Amino acid sequence: MKFRTGLMLGATFLTGLAVTSPSGLFHAGSNNFLQSAFAAPASDTATEQHPQAKAADDSPTKNHAETYRLLTLFGTVMDLVRSDYVEPVSDKDLITNALNGALSGLDPHSSYMTEKQYDDMMTQMKGEFGGLGLELQQQDGHIRVVSPIDGTPGFRAGVKSGDYIIAVDGRPVDGVPLDEAVKKMRGKPNTKISLTLVRAKTPKPIILTLTRENIHIDVVKSALYGRIGYIRIAQFNEETEKALVSAYDKLKRDAGGKLAGLVIDLRNNPGGLLDQAIKVSSSFIRSGAIVSTRARNPKDSQLWNAHGEDMTNGMPIVVLINGGSASASEIVSGALQDHGRAVVMGTRSFGKGSVQSIIPIPGNGAIRLTTARYYTPSGRSIQAKGITPDIVVKETREDPGFSMHEADLEHILKNQGGNQTKRQPRNDLPSVAKDIPGEPPANWPEFDYTKPETDFQLQEALRVVKFMANLPAPDPVASLPPVKTDAKKSEIKKKP
Repeated sequence: MKFRTGLMLGATFLTGLAVTSPSGLFHAGSNNFLQSAFAAPASDTATEQHPQAKAADDSPTKNHAETYRLLTLFGTVMDLVRSDYVEPVSDKDLITNALNGALSGLDPHSSYMTEKQYDDMMTQMKGEFGGLGLELQQQDGHIRVVSPIDGTPGFRAGVKSGDYIIAVDGRPVDGVPLDEAVKKMRGKPNTKISLTLVRAKTPKPIILTLTRENIHIDVVKSALYGRIGYIRIAQFNEETEKALVSAYDKLKRDAGGKLAGLVIDLRNNPGGLLDQAIKVSSSFIRSGAIVSTRARNPKDSQLWNAHGEDMTNGMPIVVLINGGSASASEIVSGALQDHGRAVVMGTRSFGKGSVQSIIPIPGNGAIRLTTARYYTPSGRSIQAKGITPDIVVKETREDPGFSMHEADLEHILKNQGGNQTKRQPRNDLPSVAKDIPGEPPANWPEFDYTKPETDFQLQEALRVVKFMANLPAPDPVASLPPVKTDAKKSEIKKKP
């Protein structure tokens, strides 16, 4: 099966476009989450005008009379809506809705895109768009901020991870589909917009006024902590692999050639392009499989192997993931885990193990169609299961992780066709692994996105990678001030 275009998409909406990793969103309270994830490799030309026709011979039904009867039913319903619906409805809207229903009813990630939505998605893949710089998800009908992008209007205005957006320019968006809410937040650069937020532990709604900007996503960021490098990959777009290599080279220079280990942060990374996930994995794995896909027709299945180079020459690596790590992020973390190339820390990933191909329909947008499942090097399907960390560490004591995973969506694909043997705990973990607490202590400082020292998962990851690199690896909890006790309660306890 060959398509004109193949993209691997992620799973989160960004204000300013249709989605983070282009296209539909991610996290789903209902089935309007993660509207995308990946895409199969593309061919420059299509071998058929209608690729889907190839599968006609093995269609579940060959009863053409039944097909015609159902098409007649469709026409009858169209006529009834035209004549009796409370307001006039265009045929274009009816058919667009029907196409969306037909595809979204198959699984949460297949959908129809209008020409405008398709153009928006392609723009998003280039890493630039207009908007506020907020990564959003829909949770139980509410619009939740996953994270603000550094340096963007949303970041500068003080929008925080976990905030709920309840109104845009004074108009409620609670219960509004995520893509519709995102449209309301888009607009021309230098135009004003107000957001009404609800924030935990804040008694009254917060109203912020922001100015839209053209946003450029820095898909890779880096920092140096002593001799340990930190690389944050926000998503997998056309720039990711080159930006990764550039960031690594800079870390080596800044460390004076004495870089000893890496922390690769894939938390809240909704995914992106398949080829970029393969290239990133291959930057750390010398040989062997990276990922494989299995389609309906065996001849369409594929396997990708490492390209023979590890740019770090075997340097110790820790990978951070959480419930917001989906699709391409799970390919990278799964490959590094299966090869024993990195220790994976954090919380269970989203669990998106299906492949979507983008099939353009000239002049009429495109469809995003699930065409395959993907598997890690050991043959595992993470569909609806996710990647389980080697060392489980929660971000905060209160944080239950992302409450929505692939398994919570409707019409999901079954986990099948892969290695169903229960994965055994690794026996090659550093001995410090047993000393890593599963959550921050009670006196750990409140997490602040701008202060790495408050990021418990990161600090524990640095501890592990330092230990692996034979560097001093102090316990970050040991330096905390003593837990404050309530003097009155203590006095009461002392009384007989």
